[in-house]
Amino acid sequence: MKRPEVVATRRSGFEHELELTGHTITIDEPPSEGGADKGPAPSRLLAGSLAGCTAITMEMYADRKGWDLDGLAVGVEIEGSLHRGDVSYELVISLPDGLDEDQRDRLLRIAAKCPVHKALAPTVPISVREGTIS
Repeated sequence: MKRPEVVATRRSGFEHELELTGHTITIDEPPSEGGADKGPAPSRLLAGSLAGCTAITMEMYADRKGWDLDGLAVGVEIEGSLHRGDVSYELVISLPDGLDEDQRDRLLRIAAKCPVHKALAPTVPISVREGTIS
């Protein structure tokens, strides 16, 4: 039998250790949800996966085009709650200077094509905008 690629093992309370193909991450809930805040909440980790996947997808596209994306940053603003089932995400893309309007437009369209975005989009509203991340 094949071992799962991701395993969550309870440590205490809501704290769990995630093992992801040789990497480990501690997850927990914040005190407001009954946890001890020993790691990011799973819902925040999901938003982090969306941000990371978006950034990597944009980098892959830019690499094929020969565009420099040094300084790219991708943020996720979260509205609502996964717990209540009314969550929505807004990707905030901070693009580096030196890109023309066409490049910027194409990169913002590519941002919506990462695999995590595609997996979430049928049930979770996700918008994309260019902006400053402070």
